[in-house]
Amino acid sequence: MGRHGTIANRKEKQDGKRAQIFTKYARLITVAARQGGIDPEYNASLKTAIEKAKAINMPNDNIDRAVKKGEGGLEGDSFESIVYEGYGPSGIAVIVETLTDNRNRTGPNMRYYFDKNGGNLGSIGCVSFMFEKKGQIIIEVDPTISEEKLIEQALDAGAEDFIIEDDGYVIMTDPEDFYLVKEAIANFGYKFTSADVVMIPQTTVQLSSDEHVKLMNRLIDMLEDDDDIQQVYHNWECE
Repeated sequence: MGRHGTIANRKEKQDGKRAQIFTKYARLITVAARQGGIDPEYNASLKTAIEKAKAINMPNDNIDRAVKKGEGGLEGDSFESIVYEGYGPSGIAVIVETLTDNRNRTGPNMRYYFDKNGGNLGSIGCVSFMFEKKGQIIIEVDPTISEEKLIEQALDAGAEDFIIEDDGYVIMTDPEDFYLVKEAIANFGYKFTSADVVMIPQTTVQLSSDEHVKLMNRLIDMLEDDDDIQQVYHNWECE
């Protein structure tokens, strides 16, 4: 177990880009419904996508429309999942997960973002070995939560680790156990700030200059502002 403080930063960034996240989650819902069926009780990916959307108050009409699009009830483009890997300034490892309806647009855009900010787009596998896929459940601090009880419940449910942050708790799981642990914790009545399978860097790297910090921040912003991009992971030690 460990202690650090990043939950508030994640939440603030998400709140600031709410409308844009609606677009990204609509794509995620559509693809999940298309691949696994429209009933979230039998499609864990769809259930998680809908929960994410509801957590930022995405309107139900938007959610229903995205599900119908995935079902084929509405005409629309077909999205594919493509993962890009590359290096930012100072050799920072970057993984970008996308859902795109046009790889001929997304690929060149990705190369431009990296080249523009002191990095370069690499081949598949060039940095992914530096990361580990883990389930991550984040619960914001609350005076009604008993830390000891939550730790016990999380570990009993099958969690691998429990990290105590200044403003909340991070429960880590094996990817295969994520949905089971998530459901068990939810059944105890806890509300999640976020819950997802993510890529965790095994080691982190500091940037070598203020200029590289500026470039790295701009690279992340440009990537996150692109509607094709779902998630950006990196090993920059920025906290």
